Amino acid sequence: MEVKLWNDKCEREMYDNFAELYAIVKATERLEKAYVRDIITPEDYELDCQKLIAHFKTLASTLRGIVPSIEHFEQTYNMDCPAAINRLVVSGVPATVEHRAAAAVTASTSAAIVAECVQNFITSMDSLKLNMVAVDQVHPLLSDLYGSLNKLSILPHDFEGKTKMKEWIGRLSKMGAADELIEQQARQLHFDLESSYNSFMAALPNAAS
Repeated sequence: MEVKLWNDKCEREMYDNFAELYAIVKATERLEKAYVRDIITPEDYELDCQKLIAHFKTLASTLRGIVPSIEHFEQTYNMDCPAAINRLVVSGVPATVEHRAAAAVTASTSAAIVAECVQNFITSMDSLKLNMVAVDQVHPLLSDLYGSLNKLSILPHDFEGKTKMKEWIGRLSKMGAADELIEQQARQLHFDLESSYNSFMAALPNAAS
């Protein structure tokens, strides 16, 4: 006995759309796995993924009043395609595009922190030249510098500047707020700042490469 899946043209079109949606989700799942396993080049992956995402968005818009959610559609037909759902519904862009965006944000953030470190180095050294040697003047500047250096992930954990600033902050913490550095201490601190700054600038190209 022949079984009809539809009773009229509208129902037939609906099931045709369901079949296409099913195919898109399955194809995206396979594409994601192929990319993760390095079976396909990033260029080919991105091109195919963009096409699938574009088709999916068009079809999803058409089925908006029929399919409550793509996740529900996946569960109804036991598709088990988590990578496809993530790519089509959650992300909406190819993984290669996500990676480039993340790299750009990281580079931009690192550049901002480098600029912050340079500014804190210069401010600290200039303050000493202006004879701002009271603990409550020096301590905040070194704390800001130490904090900015720690935010820069491209520097090694034992970077000279971080070690020296931590030592100086420890010394200043044991002194009173109104206490002042003697001339010998101020000269040594300025020397350590200048030495650390030079090491910092020298480390940047190596760390960036």
